[in-house]
Amino acid sequence: MVGVQRSASTDVWGGTVGARLGRDARGPLAGLLIAALVSLACAGGGLVEPEAERPGANPPAASPGPNTTRADSTTSVAEFEQDVADAQAVAERYWAAQFKASGQRFQPIRRIIPYQRDGEVSCGGQPLPRNNAVYCSRGDFIAYDVAWSVAAFRQVGDAFVFYLLGHEYAHAIQVRLGINYSFTIQQELQADCMAGAYLGDSVRSGALTLAEGDLEEFREGVAAVGDDPNQPWFAEGAHGTAEQRTDMFFRGYEGSLKECDLG
Repeated sequence: MVGVQRSASTDVWGGTVGARLGRDARGPLAGLLIAALVSLACAGGGLVEPEAERPGANPPAASPGPNTTRADSTTSVAEFEQDVADAQAVAERYWAAQFKASGQRFQPIRRIIPYQRDGEVSCGGQPLPRNNAVYCSRGDFIAYDVAWSVAAFRQVGDAFVFYLLGHEYAHAIQVRLGINYSFTIQQELQADCMAGAYLGDSVRSGALTLAEGDLEEFREGVAAVGDDPNQPWFAEGAHGTAEQRTDMFFRGYEGSLKECDLG
């Protein structure tokens, strides 16, 4: 199981930093306008990066072939980085097709930023902690602690990388669709469902081929980042128990976006 360090002062892995939204927009994907990229999560600030390590915008990810995931024995950082690039390409291909089918224009996120130290990257003035991965709506980027993410990749498997990226990308889609929630747990469980839908639909379309054991890696990885069962569902920062998160992920994986409360 993947060990996750939790913090009382900031969003634990899997969320938009500081997002505490009230649900007020519903409807099918085709009927939702793409929201402008305004801050729903990190008001009053933007991306802060150290001058000596300021990355440029991500280059376009290579379009992956059908054999995107790899054998579970892969452990190198280079292979992890390739999986991140492949997962980004699959997610952007998937969401571009969904938006096109709805008559809307899809705008990819600005960049994906790996970091190594507490506070190396911030969102709206809020430093990002280690052992975390987030989507920041203010800067429209995904950031992740590279050491924590690589450790999860090595412990759980490469399928976890595709889930991690898919969950964070789902938060970017929520922003673009103007989806708002009253409680964090609603936002997070929907993102789990959307991550499952992007993966399941990509497998069914042939854009992604899973190796033996990848479905179990999904199950293990999602369960590993579940909340303590004693945490109140309405608590700020709640993401859902292991059972809730795996249930929503596999609802999306098996039933696509119609299971994700998008309409």
